[in-house]
Amino acid sequence: MKKLIKAGACLAVIPALLLAGCSQSASSEKQEPDSKEESAHTSEKQNDATKDETKNPSEPSYQAIEPSDAAQPLKSNYSSKQQAEMPLTEAHGDSTERSVPLGQTLEKGAEDQTEGPLKNNRIVSYYGNPHSENMGILGEYSPEDLMDKLKDQTKAYSELDPERPAIPAIELIATVAQRNPGEDGLYMHPTSDEDIERYAELAKENDALLILDVQLGRDTIMNQVKSLEKYLKLPYVHLAIDTEFHVEEGQVPGENLGHVDGEKVQEAIDYVSNLASENELPDKVVIVHQFADMIINNKEAIQPTKNVEVVLNNDGHGIAALKRSGYHQLVHNQPIQYGGFKVFYKKDEPVMTPEEVLELDPAPAFVNYQ
Repeated sequence: MKKLIKAGACLAVIPALLLAGCSQSASSEKQEPDSKEESAHTSEKQNDATKDETKNPSEPSYQAIEPSDAAQPLKSNYSSKQQAEMPLTEAHGDSTERSVPLGQTLEKGAEDQTEGPLKNNRIVSYYGNPHSENMGILGEYSPEDLMDKLKDQTKAYSELDPERPAIPAIELIATVAQRNPGEDGLYMHPTSDEDIERYAELAKENDALLILDVQLGRDTIMNQVKSLEKYLKLPYVHLAIDTEFHVEEGQVPGENLGHVDGEKVQEAIDYVSNLASENELPDKVVIVHQFADMIINNKEAIQPTKNVEVVLNNDGHGIAALKRSGYHQLVHNQPIQYGGFKVFYKKDEPVMTPEEVLELDPAPAFVNYQ
C-alpha cells in the first residue's frame, strides 16, 4: 500500500508496515518455536532477560562500535565545495545556511541535560518485526546474521564520524497496527513476550540497545507504554512511537492517516523519565516517528527531560531529494532536540550513503534502516 501525502513542499510515502488482513492469532509469516525443547529454551531466556541482573543498573549497558585507527574526522571526508553545497541539497527554496556546524547533532538552541547515549554517540538501528519481511530487515535474517549486518552498518558511521562512535540498536515493532480490528477492536496485534525476550537477550549479549516501537492502532499511547513497562525497566531498552498508525473510531490503520497530540506524546516521555529516575536506570531515549507535518498536532508540547533524550525521526521512503526536503521541514524547521532519519534498503531511490545522511542539518543522531 502506498499513498502520497503532501508535507509542506515535499511528498512522503506511508511506510508499508501493516500486515494486510492479519488477525491477532494469525499475523506472522514465520512460525513460533513448536518443540518442547525450543519453548523451554525461550522460557529460560525470558526469565533471564527480565531479571535486573546488573549490579549497577544506572550505568550504561551499551558499547559503541569503535572506529579504526585510520578513521578521519567527519569534515575531512568532504571537500570545501561539497560543504558549501550541502544546504542546497536539503533546503529546496528555503534558507541555505546551516543552522549548526557540519556534524553537530543537537538542533539549534537545544540542550541535552542527560547522560544518555546520544550525548556523545550516534545510534544506528535495524527496524522491523521477525515475522514479516515486508515490515523491515528484522524479518529477513536470523538474529545472528542480523547482528553481524547491523554491526557492519553501524561501523560505517563510526568510521565516518569517529568523534561520535555509533551504537548498534534493534528497533522491534512491539505492537503491530493491522486492518483487522481483532477481538478487542483496537486494530493492533501485540508482539509476543517470547519474541521481545529473544531480541532483548540478543541486544544484551551484543552490548546493543533494544528499542520497542508501538504502532498503536486505536489504543492510547499510554496503554501501550505501560504494557511494556517491565521491558523499559531494563537498562538497555528504549521506546519509539509510530504516530501515523494511531487512528480514531471509524478509521482503519493504513487506510486512514493517523494523528497524535503532542501532549499525549509528552505524557509517555514523562512516564519513561519517571521510570528511569525511580528505578535508577540509565537515561532513556524516546523516538517519535513522523513523515508528514499533519500527523502530530501541538508538536511544541514535546520536550526532552533530565532523564530522556527525544528524537524526531523523519520517516518515508522514495526519492532521496524529497527525503532530504522532508527532513529539512520536519526536523530542521521544527527543532525539539535531536533529529533522526530512516533509510529504506529496498524502497529508496537511490539508497543514501552514510556520507549523504550525515550531510543533513543537523546531522542525524539516530539513523534507522528498514
